Amino acid sequence: MDLSVPVAGCMRWGKWGANFTLADYRQIIDECLENGITSFDHADIYGDYSTEADFGEVIKERPSLRKDIQLITKCGIQLQTSPRQEYFIKSYNTSRDHIIASVEYSLRALCTDYIDVLLIHRPDPLMDPAEVAAAVAHLKQQGKILRFGVSNFSPHHTDLLRKFTEINYNQINISILNPFPFTNGVLDHCLMHGITPMAWAPLGGGIMNDDSHPRYRTIVATATELAEKYNTGVNQLLIAYLLKHPSGIVPVLGTTKIERLVQAREGKDVELSREDWFKLYVASTGEDVA
Repeated sequence: MDLSVPVAGCMRWGKWGANFTLADYRQIIDECLENGITSFDHADIYGDYSTEADFGEVIKERPSLRKDIQLITKCGIQLQTSPRQEYFIKSYNTSRDHIIASVEYSLRALCTDYIDVLLIHRPDPLMDPAEVAAAVAHLKQQGKILRFGVSNFSPHHTDLLRKFTEINYNQINISILNPFPFTNGVLDHCLMHGITPMAWAPLGGGIMNDDSHPRYRTIVATATELAEKYNTGVNQLLIAYLLKHPSGIVPVLGTTKIERLVQAREGKDVELSREDWFKLYVASTGEDVA
């Protein structure tokens, strides 16, 4: 199963951001599909456990839409909020029962029979990999999830889980402002084990608009120069920077603007040379390679 490039991240579409109406959800989903963006990233907790259900209203009224899209969701965080008054503290829960219950909740909220990709949202210090694997096996056997992965997992966290179940994806923080996965072994690990990395905050999570960031001026100057060379925009170029890596990074763009998603889509058409990739890398790290 292929995910679209980019994936549309839905975290800010609801209560935690734009407070989209049903008409807004219809519009942005249709605009995504018109531009070849078919994958949508959720988590059970987004919008204080409300965003999946808001999105699901569109599927409820247009069931035929489901075959044209891929739904990603995450579980494993227990969020202290009014819809979950039984939780007294924000914590992690990767028990078998919690994973299964979370998926059942997401299925109902999204008005679907299956999730294309389920991710464990964060590494859990109390994670029992056998329990996670048992939940995944149960859900796959029932056809309720198709693929499984993790989010924000280090190689050693991932290897622990890989001993018990197949890992297809790892959603990590990587961008021009956070280049560490290029060298700390995370992307190497993905390549070694056939795990597809997803990149959340692939444009730096809005920090690129913060001129107080220590690398801001150098990065913007270099990216602007190269964007002119490649006859494209800075956002397209910074997505192309990620796509250059052989691990096949899939950017997850958490924006409420279709223009930003389209720009990320256009980044697929920018083929950076190796030297230009390293110009951006040096601008990001502030140091020449050894």
